[in-house]
Amino acid sequence: MHASATPSELSYDVSDADFEASVIERSLEVPVLLDCWAPWCGPCKSLGPVLEKLVQAYGGQFVLAKLNSDDCPGVAQALQLRSIPHVFLIKGGQMVDQFTGALPEGQIRAFLDRHLKAPVSPVDELREQAAAQPEHAEALLRQALALQPGHVDVTLDLAEQVIARGALDEAEALLERVAEGARNDRHATLGKRIALARNKPPGDPVALAARIAANPKDFDARFALAAILVHAGDFHAGFEQLLDVVLRDKGEWREKARLQLVEWFDACGDAEAVSHGRRYLGMYLN
Repeated sequence: MHASATPSELSYDVSDADFEASVIERSLEVPVLLDCWAPWCGPCKSLGPVLEKLVQAYGGQFVLAKLNSDDCPGVAQALQLRSIPHVFLIKGGQMVDQFTGALPEGQIRAFLDRHLKAPVSPVDELREQAAAQPEHAEALLRQALALQPGHVDVTLDLAEQVIARGALDEAEALLERVAEGARNDRHATLGKRIALARNKPPGDPVALAARIAANPKDFDARFALAAILVHAGDFHAGFEQLLDVVLRDKGEWREKARLQLVEWFDACGDAEAVSHGRRYLGMYLN
């Protein structure tokens, strides 16, 4: 199960004699996953190939040291092994975590990811700060874009902020900076939001709401009010107006509302509002 390898490789055997150098000292350079096994252990035979697969999949984020506990009584005693397979994670010369038994691959990945998460880049850190501090988001995103000009996600984050304050020409210019091959669904959605924002629909929302209150089947008023609400960025309320049309009508108005909702779903940046709208549209149509 455990072929020999040199410590320079991702996976290698260790013994009592070289444990200090191959595991403890090595962990000062890279995290070491120590697999304690024995030839007679059935679960060890299941776990070993999974660990071998993962050390390759993680591409050098850790190395796998394999200790035959039968051949290494000194280390086994020092580790106070009670059952095998037993796996330790050593970082910086210290045991930081461990598990016993042949866990499924998904659980082992979760175990590793708790300790091997890649450091956050300065750009990603600024994005996280922008998400947590809406009042400073635009300034933080501009800092991030200065650090890495052309970063697609940062550019789209900034465009979204700029759209929210109504600077549509600036937002459009930001979208234009994104290379053709890097333009994704989010880029298309922001483009549609700019198009919506440029075309302010006519009508008095108070008067339209009064018409709807007097006659819930005044579908002209519902469409007009929905357009005003969506233009103002209140997609959820706009969707509700047209969902009510779908619910109340079985003919042309229903189909017209359905088509308009589908178009607006593509332009909406509020995932929760879109999810709610799609769910109720499906319910009302069935």
